[in-house]
Amino acid sequence: MSEHADLIEAARAAVNPHRVGDRLFGDVGAALETTAGAIHTGVCIDTGSGTGFCAEHAAVASMVTSGEYEIARIVAVWLDDDDRVTVLPPCGRCREFIRQIDDSNLGATVVLGHGRAAPLRDLLPEWEWPRPEEPTSPQGTMGR
Repeated sequence: MSEHADLIEAARAAVNPHRVGDRLFGDVGAALETTAGAIHTGVCIDTGSGTGFCAEHAAVASMVTSGEYEIARIVAVWLDDDDRVTVLPPCGRCREFIRQIDDSNLGATVVLGHGRAAPLRDLLPEWEWPRPEEPTSPQGTMGR
């Protein structure tokens, strides 16, 4: 059993698929643990108009609603037709969303599977806002 099995199970327990027409939502669940130890969960909502959101967004919204902003660990999972759990890495939009909630979240542990995890900063290259370029001399290096 992995050190993140509890969080993976919390995300699995949040999964609650529901179909409306050709759209399926609630089939991905996420769970996060705050630095204070609270667990928040959420599910994805897929809409035909593109206004849906990922399960990580829902879990983060629950956390923010409760007045917390710092994530210790986060995971998202999907269940196949045989109820086998697949851990899903957060998409780029989720990675940036988590980062922007609080600067400390760059150090949040993102669970990538049983026995696999990485800090968010390792999954979000070029996360630092760039510094202004140093001015070049008027002569530059051309013509030398």
